[in-house]
Amino acid sequence: MSRLPLRPLLIGAAALVLVAGTVTLISRNQQSARPAATPDSAAQPRKLEAVSALGRLEPAGDIRKLAAPITGIGGSPRITELLVDEGQRVQAGQLLATFDTGPALQAQRRLLQSRIANLNDQVTLLGREIARYRQLAKAGATPAADLESRELTLVELKGNLREAQDELVKTEADLVNTELRAPFSGTVLKLQSRVGERPGDDGILELGASDQMEVIAEVYESDINRVQLGQRASITSENGGFSGSLNGRVIRISPQVRQRDVLSTDPTGDADARIVEVRLALDPVDIARVRTRAGLKTVIRFET
Repeated sequence: MSRLPLRPLLIGAAALVLVAGTVTLISRNQQSARPAATPDSAAQPRKLEAVSALGRLEPAGDIRKLAAPITGIGGSPRITELLVDEGQRVQAGQLLATFDTGPALQAQRRLLQSRIANLNDQVTLLGREIARYRQLAKAGATPAADLESRELTLVELKGNLREAQDELVKTEADLVNTELRAPFSGTVLKLQSRVGERPGDDGILELGASDQMEVIAEVYESDINRVQLGQRASITSENGGFSGSLNGRVIRISPQVRQRDVLSTDPTGDADARIVEVRLALDPVDIARVRTRAGLKTVIRFET
C-alpha cells in the first residue's frame, strides 16, 4: 500500500486551526462590544405615544331647530322680518322673526276689542233701564211684557259679549304664533330661511345654548382603550379658528363605534375609519373664547 504525502496533510490541518481561531476571536469581540442589559432597562415597558384625535366644538346645551307656526290651511306663513344674524347672542324671550299673518290678526284684535267695549256699554245701559222698568212694573205703571222683552234683550247681549271675549282670547293666542321668540338664551348657529320665504322642514334657524361649550372628539377605535373618564386634554384649532389652546376633560365616552364625521385635511387620511365619540367639557375660563365657534374643527391631544 502506498503512503499519502505527509506535507499536504500538515498544511491543511494548520489552515483549519487558523480559521477556527479567527471565528472564535470575532465572536468574543462582538459579545464584548454589545452593551450589557441592566435590570432597570429590561423592566421598563416602551412608553406609548399620546392619543390624538380630530373633533369639533359644540354647545353643551340644547341645539334646537325653531320652526314656523302652521296656519289654518296647513302651510307655513311667510317671514316678514328676520331680526337676528348667524353668530348673534340672544336672550330668552327675545324677538327673532315675524310672519305675514300678524297684520290681519292685529286688525281683528282691534275690531274685537271695539266690539267688546260697545257690548259692555249696551249691557250697562240696558241693565239700568231694566232696573227702572222693574220698579214701574211693581207699581203697575208699565206692562210686565215690556220688562220681559228688555230682560231677553239683555240675555242676548251678554251672550254676544261672551262670544266676542272668547274670540278675542283665540285671536290673542294666534297672535303669539305671528312672532318667533327665543325659547332660551343662546347663539344663533344657522339661518335656514330668509325674509319673504315660507320656511320648510328645516325651520327658520338653529339656536344653541352656548353658555357652556364642549368638544366632540372622534377617537380611533384602536386608541379608545387609552382614553378614560376624567382624563385631561389640550385642544387646538386645526385651521386657526382661535389662538393658543383650550383645556378640557373627558366627561363621556360613547358606547357606540361608528364612521367618522370630521374629515382631516390630509388627503391620505382614512375617510372610512371607525371611531368612538368622546365628549370633553371645556374649562370655564376657555368657554368665552369659543362661544361663537360652534362647529369649528379642532385637534385634541389627550394627556398620558
